[in-house]
Amino acid sequence: MKYKVEAPEDGTFDWDADYLHYFVREPFPSLTTQAGIVIGTIEHGDRITIVSQMAENGVIFSDGVESDYLEFNSGSLATIGVAEKQGLLTV
Repeated sequence: MKYKVEAPEDGTFDWDADYLHYFVREPFPSLTTQAGIVIGTIEHGDRITIVSQMAENGVIFSDGVESDYLEFNSGSLATIGVAEKQGLLTV
């Protein structure tokens, strides 16, 4: 599986894109943990699985909406990829 780990030029992409850009908002490397992959792209059909090593107060959220978070404490796993179903934006 390949992950692109460079920043997109302007951070934007089309609404119907079949890939995701991800950015770790506040990576906290320590003496025992790392934050090596903090930006990149996940292509359609690929997945990335991350494991929390935060003892407490870990959260995970998307689209910049912090209030819509899930607890993400030590031992929690999150598998992230492009959904099979797409939503439609209506204006």
